[in-house]
Amino acid sequence: MSPSASDDNFVVGTATGLHTDKAKAPEHQHPLDPLTADEIAAVSYSIRQHVATKTEVKAVRFITCYLLPPPKKVVLAHLGIPLSPGGKPEPKTVIVRKAEVDFIDVVAGNAYNTIVAFKDGKWEVESIDLLPEGTQPQISPQELAQAEDIIRADERVQKLAKDVGVEPHQLCADGWAIGYDDRFPKKQRIQQALMFARFGEHENLYSHPLDFVPIVDSTAGKVIHIDFPPSYSANGLSTQSTAFPPLDADPLGAAQRERVAPPKEKFDFLPDLMAQNDPNQKFRDDVKPLHVVQPEGVSFKMNGHELEWQKWKMHIAFSHREGIALSTITYNDDGEVRPIFYRLSLAEMVVPYGAPEYPHPRKFAFDTGEYGMGTMANELSLGCDCLGQIHYLPGAYVAHDGSAVVIKNVICIHEEDAGLLWKHTDWRQGGRSHSVRSRRLVVSMICTLANYEYVWNYYFYQDGNIELEIRLTGILQVYVAGPDEPVTYGTMVAPRVNAHYHQHIFSIRVDPMLDGLQNSVVESDIVPLPDAPKGSPANFAGNAFITQDKVLKVQSEGVREMDLEKDRRWRIVNPARKHYSSGREVSYAISMKGGITTLLARDDSWVATRAAFAKKPLWVVKDVEGPKGSRMWPAGKYVPGTREEPEESVGKWVKGDDNIENEDVVLFLTVGTNHIPRPEDWPVMPVDHLRIAFKPHNFFKYNPSMDVPGVKDPRSVSAFASGDLAGYSVQSCCSNGANGN
Repeated sequence: MSPSASDDNFVVGTATGLHTDKAKAPEHQHPLDPLTADEIAAVSYSIRQHVATKTEVKAVRFITCYLLPPPKKVVLAHLGIPLSPGGKPEPKTVIVRKAEVDFIDVVAGNAYNTIVAFKDGKWEVESIDLLPEGTQPQISPQELAQAEDIIRADERVQKLAKDVGVEPHQLCADGWAIGYDDRFPKKQRIQQALMFARFGEHENLYSHPLDFVPIVDSTAGKVIHIDFPPSYSANGLSTQSTAFPPLDADPLGAAQRERVAPPKEKFDFLPDLMAQNDPNQKFRDDVKPLHVVQPEGVSFKMNGHELEWQKWKMHIAFSHREGIALSTITYNDDGEVRPIFYRLSLAEMVVPYGAPEYPHPRKFAFDTGEYGMGTMANELSLGCDCLGQIHYLPGAYVAHDGSAVVIKNVICIHEEDAGLLWKHTDWRQGGRSHSVRSRRLVVSMICTLANYEYVWNYYFYQDGNIELEIRLTGILQVYVAGPDEPVTYGTMVAPRVNAHYHQHIFSIRVDPMLDGLQNSVVESDIVPLPDAPKGSPANFAGNAFITQDKVLKVQSEGVREMDLEKDRRWRIVNPARKHYSSGREVSYAISMKGGITTLLARDDSWVATRAAFAKKPLWVVKDVEGPKGSRMWPAGKYVPGTREEPEESVGKWVKGDDNIENEDVVLFLTVGTNHIPRPEDWPVMPVDHLRIAFKPHNFFKYNPSMDVPGVKDPRSVSAFASGDLAGYSVQSCCSNGANGN
């Protein structure tokens, strides 16, 4: 494709652009504040100017543009956070604000990585590096949308659609990264287009899957191949093998395969369409309003991207790749500001599908590394996605032409009731009791990845706990089944609509700074007292059990397995500080119960080769900061189209004997779920939940929430006017007895 001025690429040569105010100073208060929309435009302008005057590149397509964070120690010095328990903060140094950018030469097809720094009142290019051949930056939202335009304009696709009763304007395509397919050159920037028909403007297109998969070259803007998955019959597959046929075997993939028309039955989720499709459709009319009110306002404060809530303080940023990035998390422990985590974020995820027949094995989406969770984020709606008194933060990422795409209400911050925090009743002498309700701070985002939605909720509690909750909803990824076709690797959620078995596996990056940067990880097993049977002097009744601790000392020990029989858990500890009573190191324990799911594909499979992080529940590595930041991405920095495990990935980092005891360490936690679809997941799946919790363990002197007041809510009343239920009186008991609330 020869780019023109009307393309969303930028034609180089004149050094003109969308932003010329080069001298405008960056607007930020915290060294980790994300790039603003103005900064993104100014950074891309400086790159266009540099490329036009100092390179042979004729046209560029911007893919990413984001803050290159300063080194940890520089940031902590700026914030006055000491590096060790009881120490003094390091002296402040000058922080140069930098941006990192990936762009594509759309004429030559090469990809580049660029560092730009703000110096002397303007952004200046520090370096431009040509990426190795076959290395592809993320697939942009514009490229994903472009895939649909490309397939609709292709004459072969139009004919194939008409053959099964679908007109070109009714075609829809979800662009997906190719996954793995070595039939195509590594240099090609390609997508697979998963095909559906839409017979009405807003109807559920996933009800009508099509039986072929075009391959799209995003740079050339054309369909380069069309694949036909085989069909099943009572005798099995219509082909002899699940292997991928050579490209030259047939330009259309499999000419002998019998075509399968899409199912026509409608399964809509929008209320007006549901009512239109079924005149007998009735919605529940017995649901009374439930309001979240805070008559005196919220209990948190915002200063730009920095939040304070009760004893918590943290920085909240939009990340084009991770979605939400939480940084410099501290807790005010009776006047001592104690650092806990330097950074928490979603580092990677993979969704591998389990159908083995060609070309379904290509379906294993790295939604973070291939697309960017932030670029897929929703603009949230007050009163629908978020209830109560809400504060929103915006986010911005770069468009192909270097302008900024702004999502206004992308991160939601609010408080909500979380049930009881603690309670006790002294049943003696009148039965005094005291109840304290838990309140939690919520930092959340919702992202739509084609058919699927992910809800990211970070919870902060008054007892020092932190929790990441992942909620999964949206529409199943489906494929068309032929009449009477047996289903082996999926569930027929509707007639001829096959939802394949799949997994959702997430890698959570935890960068701790527990009372300083020198931390260790301890593995604890809970076991019966060894070598002490019932009747022995040490265990006469046979009831004794203990904890067995193992300090992970070197990186080769940092790859861990879960052992549910031993109730294995891990703690992040600081050996330099001990609890005054227990004598044990201060720590935060990691709770991953309920989501310990690792990769089901074979160890030498395509997906396991690219997603080694998904094989184990815990990886611990020493953090190594370089010119372009820390160890961040467990599946590699550049994920689209990879065919082997990158050198810069967690599977390679753990090799060797680098010390991880009492060091600046980073943990990658793997949680997930095996999704065997149910008809009840159709047409839209009810929310499913995964949780990771971080709990103080010998960190505080005692329960840090003992100072939370018990409050009797005057708006809580009996559900029924009589004040009693089934003959029992309803009593109010938040606290009673002398000096009760």
